[in-house]
Amino acid sequence: MALVKVTIDNIEIEVEEGTSILNAARKIGKNVPPAMCYYSKLKDSGGKCRTCLVEVTKGSEKDPRPMPKLVASCRTNVMDGMVVANTTSPKVKEARAGVVEFLLINHPLDCPVCDQAGECHLQDLGYEHGREGTRYEEERRTFDKIDIGPYIQLHMTRCIMCFRCVFTADQITNQRVHGIINRGDAAEISTYIEQAIENDFSGNVIDVCPVGALTDKTFRFKSRVWFTKPMDAHRDCDKCSGKTVVWMKGNEIARVTGRKDQFGEVEEFICNTCRFEKKELSDWVIEGPRKIERNSVMSQNHYTLNPEKPVVPARISMNADNPAFV
Repeated sequence: MALVKVTIDNIEIEVEEGTSILNAARKIGKNVPPAMCYYSKLKDSGGKCRTCLVEVTKGSEKDPRPMPKLVASCRTNVMDGMVVANTTSPKVKEARAGVVEFLLINHPLDCPVCDQAGECHLQDLGYEHGREGTRYEEERRTFDKIDIGPYIQLHMTRCIMCFRCVFTADQITNQRVHGIINRGDAAEISTYIEQAIENDFSGNVIDVCPVGALTDKTFRFKSRVWFTKPMDAHRDCDKCSGKTVVWMKGNEIARVTGRKDQFGEVEEFICNTCRFEKKELSDWVIEGPRKIERNSVMSQNHYTLNPEKPVVPARISMNADNPAFV
């Protein structure tokens, strides 16, 4: 396949023709646009949350005119000679702040009690682009609680309608029993007729959800993720690869999740048996600590402030004379 050159935030890279701007930025590894709805493992995902907007200042070598409006980087393919501004564009920063403000209009401020806290992409966006206060004065939308089974907790008030869970259920399970009902401000994720989501891979909707709308009932309110230690583990499984991350609290397994890459996407989807039913150490072969590559509080145990004098973060003194701070 032909290669094309694209420049993103003054960094030039060659990628295959047909690559999206977002994936080109991911190949560079720096200044990657955020993505709340796009998921590389899910066909047709993207183009809904608008957090990945970028400015194309030069269309291509053949047509160097800039694109008149900001474009969604997850749905716009690169062209040879294209120049893109992401973090270097004031327009992008302003637009991204506006998108985040819209996402937070109805999202409840319940991070202190939400199990997603510490690994929530919306928290990351809010910290980087959010306003100090809200300008919204209307009543926030609320939804009745729906029981969708013994393993998955649905909090529709937290949902940002990214559709990832619907695409996941459509593409990796044999039978999807949930989807989007109603329209506009009343749109919600639901099981149509209240019923359990019980197929073998249904738990993966928890891993793909970027906020706390879908959480693990077996881990509910048990611990904060930064108090647990993620460990790579595997087991022989006849349903999936058996390659997971087990989150240890002491000598106990608090929860099991799929392994995620540096962009927060699951590398391999795992079955419900591994995720919900195997919580004993004897069920797993522990490989070692999981390196958390995202800029997250989850990676606290991997921080080394002074390579010559490594310090466990929980024991760091805020004293300026501490040799860890040099």
